[in-house]
Amino acid sequence: MVNNVSDTICAIATAAGRGGIGIVRISGAQTTNICLEILGFKPTPRHAHSTNFLDKDGRVIDSGIAIFYQAPNSFTGEDILELQGHGGAQILNEVLERVLSFGVRQAHPGEFSERAFLNDKIDLVQAEAIADLIDASSKQAAKSAMRTLQGEFSRRVGKMQEQLIATRVNVEAAIDFSDEDIDILSDTGVATAIQETKTDLEKVFEQAQQGVILREGMKVVIAGRPNAGKSSLLNALAGEDSAIVTAIPGTTRDVLRVETSIEGMPIHIIDTAGLRSSEDIVEQEGIKRAEQAIVEADQILLVIDASIPEKDVDRLLDPLTEVIGKSLLTPDTLKNISFIQNKIDLLNNASAAKTTISVQNTNYPQITLSAKSGTGLQLLRNHLKQIIGYQPSESGDFVARERHLKALRSAKEFIISVELNLSKHSPLEVIAEDLRLAQKALGAITGEFSSDDLLGEIFSSFCVGK
Repeated sequence: MVNNVSDTICAIATAAGRGGIGIVRISGAQTTNICLEILGFKPTPRHAHSTNFLDKDGRVIDSGIAIFYQAPNSFTGEDILELQGHGGAQILNEVLERVLSFGVRQAHPGEFSERAFLNDKIDLVQAEAIADLIDASSKQAAKSAMRTLQGEFSRRVGKMQEQLIATRVNVEAAIDFSDEDIDILSDTGVATAIQETKTDLEKVFEQAQQGVILREGMKVVIAGRPNAGKSSLLNALAGEDSAIVTAIPGTTRDVLRVETSIEGMPIHIIDTAGLRSSEDIVEQEGIKRAEQAIVEADQILLVIDASIPEKDVDRLLDPLTEVIGKSLLTPDTLKNISFIQNKIDLLNNASAAKTTISVQNTNYPQITLSAKSGTGLQLLRNHLKQIIGYQPSESGDFVARERHLKALRSAKEFIISVELNLSKHSPLEVIAEDLRLAQKALGAITGEFSSDDLLGEIFSSFCVGK
């Protein structure tokens, strides 16, 4: 639900904890009055004033910098005051309580950004990019989020909307003046315009897919028998000693999560407890958690100790089938498996390679490597990029979300319908409706057509002071 935009709102805009600087942000109609009461004067817009922050009796709560942004030239489009003081929790809370004493309401998560959207300062894609920029887990993700915030994605969507509008104008003009015998279906210009829009849509969809990968990353679960080298592989991929490595079976008893990246693509690596039957209650719980991680994984790296060769290839899946319930090993889960033959440093004349192995009449990717020496790790990194379809880009392009992909797919379906109806010489009213629905689908991306429930879902994931 959209929040009450008539309220003046405030919040601590800096992260919780102790820091050198802490910021209290205020936005709304009461901001000027708050300036006069807390500062004793109305600041010059967009000037940094070194001043004291006063309580109701005129005593100094804190001293710092006050910056006033006058509507409509502010982030939210309303009057905004930012009080930049010392970053101690107690001081910030005292300043916040002073602001709240004027009947101001504490902001809900993302409410400042929501007001910027509602006041046409940014569109919905740019609003989402603010959260994506804050949450960026790699340099490339941050660059792409900034491009989206600057309007790159919105401009691409806007261009396609303009193309659809121009085509709709021609089609609906032919409907309005049907008595003048305008044969728009024989006009190649309409078909050409639709084809150009479809081509642009496909290009934007491809970039948006990469944007989703940049934002969400890939969840990789490392599984296998105890002592297969799972924790060593985690450390090698992460580039640091995150997991304890010993020769004692069952060292890992819980899931261990590490965030890293491969050429800008975020990777969420999860090391799991060794898969085996155990009477140890703690180890049993670790294996149970491993099961859940495996089911939710985008990719499962099933690690095998290559120094102990398996005589029966069809038994390579045993670490999963013996421990995890067969109901969990669905075809969707099995297709996400890659076999990792680890510890080739213990073998004579073994080399790193990426091949295919047939297990129980199904082909799986197989990579031979040594997590200890690092041999073959680049093969694995390239394999992960290939699986998810990641294409690194120097320009950064833009970040995107699943809802954007859904809207782009919907728009393409309507455009394909337009092409079909043009070829069949269907009634112009049918073609005009498909064009309208395609335009509406694109409008949902930027927020031109968005329900209150969607806005509530998006902005509720933001920081309180953003």
